[in-house]
Amino acid sequence: MTQQPVQSPQFFLTAPSPCPYLEGQFERKVFTHLVGEKAPEMNDLLTQGGFRRSQNIAYRPACETCRACVSVRILAQEFRPTKNMKRIMKLNADLIGTAHGAEPSTEQYSLFRAYLDARHKKGGMSDMTVLDYAMMVEDTHVGTQVIEYRRRGADSFITGKGEGPLMAVALTDTMSDGLSMVYSFFNPALAERSLGSFMILDHIQRAIAAGLPHVYLGYWVNGSRKMAYKVRFKPQEHLGPQGWDRVE
Repeated sequence: MTQQPVQSPQFFLTAPSPCPYLEGQFERKVFTHLVGEKAPEMNDLLTQGGFRRSQNIAYRPACETCRACVSVRILAQEFRPTKNMKRIMKLNADLIGTAHGAEPSTEQYSLFRAYLDARHKKGGMSDMTVLDYAMMVEDTHVGTQVIEYRRRGADSFITGKGEGPLMAVALTDTMSDGLSMVYSFFNPALAERSLGSFMILDHIQRAIAAGLPHVYLGYWVNGSRKMAYKVRFKPQEHLGPQGWDRVE
């Protein structure tokens, strides 16, 4: 009896393009498709190897002259919030996050559009239509959820759902060793709530409750102010040439 080898994924390389994070640099990415019944397993392996998911594509930087992008994951079970993080959690204690399937809504897109227009007007996603957003959410072959954050209602402890307008959204993959925050956005008019940081803190709590060791944050770009927040959540690990290294 002979065994057929498992089909290996094919990897492709993009052409150089201007880096969206560091002026004067050019980025290239290596990518592969995440499709079929092996997609969840492949997503786990690739994420642990520094890849990120976007729809049914897994990618990672393959820049020729720069190594500023560093994969970051929080050690959830050992995490201890700072004084400022405790303040953020207290400030948002009236919010509850409800997990749904990977299904988009017009309410989500309206919030997404407001977020892009306020925070990333010149970014690569700035011209995304409602159909583009639907594809971003729906086009997944792995364990993906949409977590909606709303104000806590009087019956929240019974229903497990919040009430009121949508305030923040996280698109999240559940993997064998943690949660991967694929993309998140929030009401830009509520800057005082620090909703981006709150969603990370909430995901750490979710990982702890599920017994998962990690929360994957994607890439920290050394020298980019936009990415500076990612290194505040410690202890964490950074992926280097020798594997994952602990950072206190």
